[in-house]
Amino acid sequence: MKKTLIATAIAAGMAATLPAQAQSSISVYGIIDAAVEHYTNADAAGNDVTRSPSLGGGMFPSRIGFKGSEDLGNGLKAIFTLENGFAPDSGTLNQGGRLFGRQAWVGLAGSWGQVTIGRNYNMLYVSSFDVDTFGPSQYGLGALDPAVPNGRSDNSIAYKGTFNGVTVGATYSLGRDTSSAGGASGTNCAGESATDAQACREWSALLRYDRPTWTVLAAYDRIHGSPTAANGLNTSDKTDSRLHVAGLLKGADWKVGGGVLLRDNEGSTTQPKSRLYYVGVAYNVTPLLTIDGQLARLDYRATGNDTKQALVRATYLLSTRTAVYIAGGRLNNDGTAAVAMSAGGSVGAGMSQTGIITGIKHAF
Repeated sequence: MKKTLIATAIAAGMAATLPAQAQSSISVYGIIDAAVEHYTNADAAGNDVTRSPSLGGGMFPSRIGFKGSEDLGNGLKAIFTLENGFAPDSGTLNQGGRLFGRQAWVGLAGSWGQVTIGRNYNMLYVSSFDVDTFGPSQYGLGALDPAVPNGRSDNSIAYKGTFNGVTVGATYSLGRDTSSAGGASGTNCAGESATDAQACREWSALLRYDRPTWTVLAAYDRIHGSPTAANGLNTSDKTDSRLHVAGLLKGADWKVGGGVLLRDNEGSTTQPKSRLYYVGVAYNVTPLLTIDGQLARLDYRATGNDTKQALVRATYLLSTRTAVYIAGGRLNNDGTAAVAMSAGGSVGAGMSQTGIITGIKHAF
């Protein structure tokens, strides 16, 4: 009896010193967006191509993710997200074959905002939400500047918070990209060097103000190079900087977004400065049918190698999770510009393209 009482007392004492079990939740989510497209002038000979794209669909890139939170008490939560990107045409991983190439971070969140550590979206990517009508689709601003839909940073610390309609955010990366594969998302700049503290560093910042019918924002992103880095940034003192200024107007059934992306790229000796202008509109014809369109122009300063893009898309909801769509557009390359209409596609230098894409998107 005495032993039982002692054991009970010890157990009660331990329980009193341990924190209460926190409430936690974990969810699995994803998007599968598969499409078929046809576009002209896929090579210098002017041949057309019909293909199923790997990088993205007509609305969103495909992904599978895991996210969760744990209530730590007093308004504090532990949070995490692990998210991969995959090619629905072949089932392979995107982002250079990374297991969680889209996002991989853990952090803390409270009334003051959230801080996360890992592979985070940078604030240039975050600033494109809503104001870019077409978003990270196969046809969109990502064809003109791949940094827009591929704005992720390895080895980074990120902060974001919203207070009375004002959103502030920032990221700092100790080595922005450990991959040498994956197209625009792999630039072989791991950084974290004892001999060069500036190599492969990246920082970004965001300021956004939202009202019920309008939004204005500004974001800035700067990346440093290294001897191993891609795209001409072969020393750590060379930088590639982008300033994004944009706005959004919206009503019950429509929205209009637009902005300009100013770039100063010291990795290019021939076209270091550019301006990307865009404006898009979306209209809900019915609760199930949305029509959107976008015009954009990539202007390289002091050269004639510019690109103009015009897009239109129709999306029909079969349910809250499933939609079918068809999109088409025209892209004109001037001078020696060789920008493809379709992300990850190809085009002959100075050639124009006409393209059409159709597919189905399911979210879970």
